[in-house]
Amino acid sequence: MTSFSQKLNLQQSQHLVMTPQLQQAIKLLQLNNVELAEFIEEEMEKNPLLEKSEGEDAQGDDAEEAAPVAEEGKDEIEAAFESGAGDFDGGSAAADIGSGGSMKFDNAEDSFENRMSAEKSLREHLTGQLNMAFSDERDCMIGALLIDRLDESGYLRDDVDVLAERLGCSTERINNLLSRMKQFDPTGVFALDLPECLALQLEENGAFDTPMRTLVENLAMLGDHDFKGLADVCGVNDTYLKDMVEEIKCLNPKPAAEFDHLVVQTAIPDVLMKRMPKNLGGGWRVELNSDTLPRVLINQEYYTQVSQGAKGKKDREYVTTQLASANWLVRALDQRAQTILKVASSLVEQQDAFFNYGIEFLKPLTLKDIAEEIGMHESTVSRVTTNKYIGTPRGIFELKFFFSTALISADGMVHSSEAIKARVKALIDAEETTKILSDDKIVLILKDEGIDIARRTVAKYREAMHIGSSVQRRKQKKNIALNDLG
Repeated sequence: MTSFSQKLNLQQSQHLVMTPQLQQAIKLLQLNNVELAEFIEEEMEKNPLLEKSEGEDAQGDDAEEAAPVAEEGKDEIEAAFESGAGDFDGGSAAADIGSGGSMKFDNAEDSFENRMSAEKSLREHLTGQLNMAFSDERDCMIGALLIDRLDESGYLRDDVDVLAERLGCSTERINNLLSRMKQFDPTGVFALDLPECLALQLEENGAFDTPMRTLVENLAMLGDHDFKGLADVCGVNDTYLKDMVEEIKCLNPKPAAEFDHLVVQTAIPDVLMKRMPKNLGGGWRVELNSDTLPRVLINQEYYTQVSQGAKGKKDREYVTTQLASANWLVRALDQRAQTILKVASSLVEQQDAFFNYGIEFLKPLTLKDIAEEIGMHESTVSRVTTNKYIGTPRGIFELKFFFSTALISADGMVHSSEAIKARVKALIDAEETTKILSDDKIVLILKDEGIDIARRTVAKYREAMHIGSSVQRRKQKKNIALNDLG
């Protein structure tokens, strides 16, 4: 017969309780500055006590005024960060790091401010022509969508059938629109690829005859400098072919480039790295991008007015709740800023040789290395470095870029995979026409330099950089040499 009994046991355990506020703090860390600005706009619509700060120090001053309430949330946030709640850790401000050394970059202070142009964009330029060319509203709507599908070079690489299905219209209608839009200025825009782009410009110049058409259809041979083969295919002599090639060189392979006077910047830096003047000790300064980082403060004056006018219990609870929520957001934003700065500063310090001397000096680095250095959880470092970019004198990089796998040679030396790629490229760029380096030869050269890797690894790196094999490079350089002799 089965017997039943009741027992009372005490058991001590620890478990994580993810409050909505803590979840919000973790979410804030994952956002980049652009996404953060959108999030704050939404919060300001919901909380009347929040407002944007126009001044440099307004947020800090108001945050101090609201400190009594903010401190209540501060302990919870920091305790959660330190315990790894949600795999999120806090950090402290580390805006300045001094790495020393002489920096030889051109006007680093102006390298980001000068990226934006106030001139008419390609979209505006094309939209103006669209409105002049078409009177039908539907055609204008479809044309505007086609303009938005152009890539950075000005090409429309989407399949017409796919576009027709996506836009809900016939392929004939899109083809008719494109046939007219391909006549827009700059010539070559809306082309499917490079050959069509060049063909449109040659047609406009009245130079798209049969030999030129054949040349455009065989651009791969031109890329290999196989001029003799091209002359035979086009049915012209060497002199005529040289004139044709010169005409090709005068064309614009990227018709949208004239509207992008600087390199198209698809990523906006969340963090900026700037050179410090020598009189201030030199080195680097790391700071958040104030142009894209919104500053938020609590309107204490408005809070005082509203709280004094709140007579009912629900009104007072609402005001108190909104103030607590606003203080939490300000504290979470401050914690986010400090965490990002701490991670970015550590990365810059670890990769100082890269910023001074180039890619070959990129140091092998893992998330764990940075996490241990600054006392955070690895997943926190991962969140901070994903989808966030740093503007440096060497360009804009995702923070993830600075983490690369390490290859350990026989003598125990550690090398970054990115640095080895750069070395392989440098060796190939410097090879002589009569001494093309095979992958095996590159392996031997690297081994003499203390880098012991397999041939297949060299081949993988070479292919990743879109560099041809030794056979392909030998053929290409042989054609170049023959053309020079001719």
